[in-house]
This record gives sequence, structure tokens and C-alpha cells, in this order.
Amino acid sequence: MVRPFDIEEIFPEVVAGPPRRPGSSAQGLTVTLIADYTVRTRAWLPSGAIVALLGEFGVTGGAARTSISRLVRQGVLEGSRQGRYSSYRLTEGAATDLSDGGTSIAAIGADADPWDGSWTVVVFSMPEQESTRRRALREHLRWNGYAPLYDGVWISPDPPSPNGRAELAAVALGSVTMFRARHLDLGAEADRDPVEAWDLAAVAKEYETFIDRWSPLAPRIAAGAVTGAAAVRARTEVMDVYRRFPVLDPMLPAVLMSPDWPRGRARDLFVQVYDGLLRPAQDHVRAVAARVANGPCPGIQAHTVADMAAGVRHDVGRALPVTSSASPVVTDIDG
Repeated sequence: MVRPFDIEEIFPEVVAGPPRRPGSSAQGLTVTLIADYTVRTRAWLPSGAIVALLGEFGVTGGAARTSISRLVRQGVLEGSRQGRYSSYRLTEGAATDLSDGGTSIAAIGADADPWDGSWTVVVFSMPEQESTRRRALREHLRWNGYAPLYDGVWISPDPPSPNGRAELAAVALGSVTMFRARHLDLGAEADRDPVEAWDLAAVAKEYETFIDRWSPLAPRIAAGAVTGAAAVRARTEVMDVYRRFPVLDPMLPAVLMSPDWPRGRARDLFVQVYDGLLRPAQDHVRAVAARVANGPCPGIQAHTVADMAAGVRHDVGRALPVTSSASPVVTDIDG
């Protein structure tokens, strides 16, 4: 499947490591902000509104315009120009991919299917001189939820999908074996639990940091005390951090985790913040866009975590039509 962009290009900090604090790159922040309010409808946003909203996060006008230009070149945004004014929206492919990514985000901590107790094991051997291909294979395995139990032995609790097997075959240009197997406890000190392939202590620490950061805000949100630009900033920032967990957390079956594993608590808090700020944040984004456009922008529609789980793009028929002045690339970005 050919995607309109590479996740590493838009959200390099997602692939690079654990959630960063504070904030994200201007480019990643731009995508998060636009997706949070237009992925359902692909509504056009005036460039001036995008720049103004990013300015509320401390992003300069120049950095905001550069981010928009880069996202256009990457096929994430498309532009429309009317006179001196330009507007942007997500491309169809980007909106679909971001909606799919939202489904993964919403699945964190949700009820999962029972685990059958088997592990998918990938064993491979490549010549030392094939370091580039070996690195590519390892990156592919890690991105797809595998971890190295030993050098050349990678595991995952999930069964491989047909697409997963085909993708592995495409990058595994060496000797590779894949099978499903159960772990047999040797009852000896030398026995290594497969769970130890993941640094779960580091993952738990990130969850606890997330909980510590956002817990104090939850009562204020419930009381309706967070509004306007503050609501947009908080809602965007909580998504910007939480969306990294599908990459950071291997999502091992609950039966393998300790009873106090913090994933569920983090999810509950995320829902409280993200959904609780939906109305005031949406109202502010609409107000900023309307001020720049000199008229209402009804296509701006925020979504809940439940919407993400169901697939936000399920009602793509409501997307706004492309105007006759639409252009796939706009390089002259007004303020």
C-alpha cells in the first residue's frame, strides 16, 4: 500500500523515542491540530487561522508557514487560493491514514480479545556485510510490535496478519523463519521470560509521568474552568503526548501485566481531558477561523475518543467539496 506520507517525516519524535515534554515539532503540532478539528470533514482552514492557532502555542508565523509548506510537499495538505488568501485541508489519503492512526490511539487500554498464550517468533540470519538490510528488518519488526528476545530472535504476542507476513517477506532478504509457539518454563534461573524483551519499567514510567502531568487539570475541566485558547492548547497537547503510546507501549496481553499496570488509568484520564475539552476547544477554533474568513466555518468538527475508536472517517460523505480554485500545491502562503 502506497501512503501519501511517511509517519517518520511528519512525527519524527514518535519514532525517535519516548514522549517528549514539552511539546512537539511545529510540523507535528500542525498535523495534530488540523486533524483534531477537521479529519472528519476535511474542512478548509484559512492559512491565517492555522498560523494564528499555532501562534497560541508559541510557534512563530514563519515557522508555521514553513510547516504548512512542508506538509503540502509531503502530500499531507492540499491548498486552495482565492485572490490573496489561501486555505488548506488534509488530503484524502492523509485524512484516512490519520483516522486509522486514531483508531490505534483509541484502542490503548480498551478491552482486547483474549490471548491464546502463543508467541509469534521471527528468527533471522543475515551476513555481517548486510548491515543496512539488517537494520531495516529490525526497524520493521520493532515498528510492528516485535521485540528482540535474543539477537536474531524477535517475538510478539500477536498473530501475524496476511499483510504482515507479506511485508516481512519483502524486507527480509536473508534467511528468515516465522512460527507461533508457547513458552515453556524451564524452572531454572537461566530461563528468560519473553516479557523481558520489552523495557516495561520505562513504559510504566512514561504512563505515570502522563498521569502526574494531566491529573491536576481534570477537576478544572469538569468544572468548565478551561476555555478558549487554553482549552485548545490542553486538548492538542494531551493528544500530542498520548498518541505516542501505541509506539511506546507493546500492548502486551493483560494477563502478562502486573495488576497495577498504569495503562488503564492513563486511558481514563486521556478521555476525561480530550473529550471534556471538546466543546470549548471546538468553539475557539471555529471563532478564530471565522474571524479570519469573515464568516462561520461549520465544517470544523471535533471528535471524541469513541469516535476515533469507531473510525472518524466513517462519515466521509460529509466532507466539504473541493472548490474550483483548489490546487494540490500552494507555495505562496499568506499570513
